[in-house]
Amino acid sequence: MSTSRRRIVRGGVQVSVRRVLLAAASLCLLALSSASFAQGGPPAMPVTVSEPLAKRVTQWDEYSGRFEAVASVEVRARVSGFIDKIDFRDGQIVKVGNPLFTIDKRPYEIAVESAEAEVARNKAQVDLAELQVGRGASLIASRTITEAEQDSRKSTLAVARAQLKSAEAALRNAQLNLEWTNVTAPIAGRISDRKVDAGNLISGGQTGATLLATIVTLDPIRFVFDISEADHLRYSRLILSGALASSRDGANPVRIRLSDETDWKRTGKVDFVDNAMTARSGTIRVRALVENKDQLLTPGIFGRLQLFGGEYDALLVPDSAIISDQARKIVFTVGDDGVVQAKPVTLGTIVDGLRVIRSGLVPTDKVVLDGLANPMVRPGAKVVPQKGEIVAKAK
Repeated sequence: MSTSRRRIVRGGVQVSVRRVLLAAASLCLLALSSASFAQGGPPAMPVTVSEPLAKRVTQWDEYSGRFEAVASVEVRARVSGFIDKIDFRDGQIVKVGNPLFTIDKRPYEIAVESAEAEVARNKAQVDLAELQVGRGASLIASRTITEAEQDSRKSTLAVARAQLKSAEAALRNAQLNLEWTNVTAPIAGRISDRKVDAGNLISGGQTGATLLATIVTLDPIRFVFDISEADHLRYSRLILSGALASSRDGANPVRIRLSDETDWKRTGKVDFVDNAMTARSGTIRVRALVENKDQLLTPGIFGRLQLFGGEYDALLVPDSAIISDQARKIVFTVGDDGVVQAKPVTLGTIVDGLRVIRSGLVPTDKVVLDGLANPMVRPGAKVVPQKGEIVAKAK
């Protein structure tokens, strides 16, 4: 029994010695690592920095809008009758004066012939009245008729001449109605589908006329958009300061792209600014005139517009140097002591591939361009700045 107790004690002594040795080794390693950290620590991270690019840029404010036709006409007949013939294809391009519909001419041809006969009858009456007045002049000299009879003949002549003018007017009206049986295109553009087919009876005239088709112009075309009250006030102040020409007096340029386009290829000019703000939306209506020679732009489609908003001096940085911090946008800069600082910035538009910084930076700031993905590059960290350069993309 004593032998087994000595073995247990010896085993316990051996275990205790091992624990002491391991603890001592750990303390030595910890002391060595602490001394190494105190002497040098981790090396500072190298980052590329550059001052923001200072450049005079042109401001283009973006708006959404819709294309509208410069002119739109509802084609209606001026006379009633049966549609005899249709002279166009649905949706085709028409020019001014192209025939569209033909109304049955026969009733109007008869009306013209009747009016011509009435004119001939009244001419005969005028000729007879003139002959009687001429004879009466010689009969008065011989005292064959009285002055009263001669006056009556002159009155008859005046009435005949008036009736002749009325008949001639009725003839011109009948001829005009006959001419109006040919319904032609009043403007050039693209016509809609026909609203009636051949053989239908339509109504014409000033009121209640049957709609036959519609025509819209295509080139040029208008782009209509709304600007906010704040933008309107900003433009007005720029105009008063002389930095911007008034769109009411001049033609400020615009650039337009469609929903499936990335480049602002289409250009135009502002040709109208409304005279009052819309009370419900708090915006003012603006209209631009755009060329549409390829006729790709169709009335009713949406697009994006950039309106010339003047020129100003701006600081630009690449989008890769901007970090999102919840609702804020920040840029890392490096001070003279090599310490990283975070600066909140207000962003503007993209110019030549670079982002305009409206506020938050000064021209002498050293902006961190790369190395942002490293977790060691953070506010308060020590870094080694390396000189870089911000270059605008060529247009």
